[in-house]
Amino acid sequence: MAFVKLLHTSVMKTAHKIAVNYYTIFKQSIQKRSSLHNLYYLRQYSSIILCPARSITECAVYFHGEGPSVFTLSNLPVGEKYFLEQLCGLSSTKQVLELLESTDHKTDTIVAAALLKIVDTESKTGLILNSNEVFENKIFKTILCHLEKGSQTLSTYSLVNGYKALVQLGMDSHSTIMASLSSECQERVNRGQMTVESLCILGESLLAIEGSNFSMFQSIMDQLENMQVDTWTPEELTMVYSLLQAGLSNGSKYQHLLNQMHTAMFSVSKQLNSNLTSSVLGSLVALKQTQALQLITRLCEYSVKYVPKFSDDELVKVLVALTEFNYNNPLFTEVLEMHVTDKVFTMSPEAVIHVMQYCSQKLLLSKPIFNAVAENFVYNSEHFTTHQIAQLIIPFGKLNYLPPDASAFIRHLEKVLVSRFSQFHPRTLLNILHSCTLMQRFPVNFLSKIFSPHFIQELQDDSGSLDPFVLGQLTQLFLTVILECTFYKGPKLHSKYRQKHFMIFGDLLETQLNTVLFNKVKNGLIGLLGGKKFFSSQVLSPSCYTLDVEIGLDADGIVLSKYNLKKSSKRIVLCIDDEKRFCANCRNLLGKEFMKQRHLHLLGYQIVQIPFYEIDNLNSVEEIVEYLHKKIFPHSFRLKW
Repeated sequence: MAFVKLLHTSVMKTAHKIAVNYYTIFKQSIQKRSSLHNLYYLRQYSSIILCPARSITECAVYFHGEGPSVFTLSNLPVGEKYFLEQLCGLSSTKQVLELLESTDHKTDTIVAAALLKIVDTESKTGLILNSNEVFENKIFKTILCHLEKGSQTLSTYSLVNGYKALVQLGMDSHSTIMASLSSECQERVNRGQMTVESLCILGESLLAIEGSNFSMFQSIMDQLENMQVDTWTPEELTMVYSLLQAGLSNGSKYQHLLNQMHTAMFSVSKQLNSNLTSSVLGSLVALKQTQALQLITRLCEYSVKYVPKFSDDELVKVLVALTEFNYNNPLFTEVLEMHVTDKVFTMSPEAVIHVMQYCSQKLLLSKPIFNAVAENFVYNSEHFTTHQIAQLIIPFGKLNYLPPDASAFIRHLEKVLVSRFSQFHPRTLLNILHSCTLMQRFPVNFLSKIFSPHFIQELQDDSGSLDPFVLGQLTQLFLTVILECTFYKGPKLHSKYRQKHFMIFGDLLETQLNTVLFNKVKNGLIGLLGGKKFFSSQVLSPSCYTLDVEIGLDADGIVLSKYNLKKSSKRIVLCIDDEKRFCANCRNLLGKEFMKQRHLHLLGYQIVQIPFYEIDNLNSVEEIVEYLHKKIFPHSFRLKW
């Protein structure tokens, strides 16, 4: 009897695989999607229900009784075949229920597929709508009665998927049907009859209802920990990652299981497709698995070839992972450039923003990406929220870049700020305007509002205090007005809000001096000027900025001692710029450094830039002295000491 039961289960699973394969193929012919997208068609419902590809593929074909011993597409029950064909073309719950009503023999497959479609049609951006109307429908009530009375005869996959569908539709967890399905699930968990896939589907449903403290969830995790992880398929591994991600803020509680999964996933990583790759990377980020460096590197490497195939949501997960794990690959950036320039007008605002954040956080100035995003913003700004607009604009200022059609870009930004001014959070608005000044585009029309007591009051937190960095941004805006917008006659920032120096903000408003590079320059200056007393370092200037090196000259061009700088007729500032002051992939100064040098020049300082790429190749002191002489005193003879 055991052998007969096993054979029956195998036959039923085979039948359902054939049914869903037919369902998927038919969907392809209707919607003409790409082959890869179609292959994982059933995975599109990850935010709602039945997210695994095989969520209904291994259900028994019949609610009761035995099935035929051999199944092919041609001998699939005609009712089921017709139902799956019709289901593909439906777009509303009403249509699904009407189709169900017209179906006489409601098999396990039909019920599972109908529930899948109902949740799909009732879902918009992951939220379930009109669930009360669904519950009151007499056909839907018939399905519920069918599930409740036949819960013990349901296949495991139909059981857990039906349970999850009702959870997603907001069914009362204390209702009789939920109690019946939950009880049956508990029985099968206790008997160890569930596969990895079923355990994961059930586990995520339990998390949505009770959280990770639910006793049945603990039983599921105990079973998963006792399984042979190295026998799991890539899909099963991905599902367990997702389950842990849904139930844990970090993976410390099940770290031993995760370590086994990392090893197993690394061994099968070549089998992953774009969907699985992005999903696993997203889980690794959420579970803070930074120690899984080997797996992370492998998945990041494979993600390069999948960039053109990623959906927007998948691309977001990968970009977050690349940033979080600090993975750098120029080839990925090149492929991303091609993808964005080709697809930017069809990409979701969220995906566009994450592309910009990826470039911003890695200091990657990709002109093709920035140009494409700027053009998209000009034509589609209404699709972006105010917060997203800030996230889009800030990288331009941070990396000190304006697109070719800068006038249209800035003009449209100003138009958006005017039309949606009241919608912007004060802090968000300040970030945008500050970024504009970094790009040397001055928001004169908004300065009177920014400097008003009312606006500054709105910037305060609940305790009535202002974030010091906000004060730093306001101070820098004030300096910009004084130095670069001399025509502005409106209100100014009150003196009590002005900061005395920017060093207290670390690297936020100016990058701190690189000690190693400074020591190299210092030795050269000693040889050039004749001693340490002829220059000062890390000087706090009255203009809030920190001067890397300051040299004073009298009216005759003689170098003065640093103790007599007040008698200087001319002051020279050396900007010793290391790699951190430039974009990571080019020699473009960051916006904050460009603004600093711009302001110091307007304050009367002679700016001498000492970039790392010029001095790194100089090894001897004599070479450095000669270099500094040409940079600082290009028209004077060098004195020998």
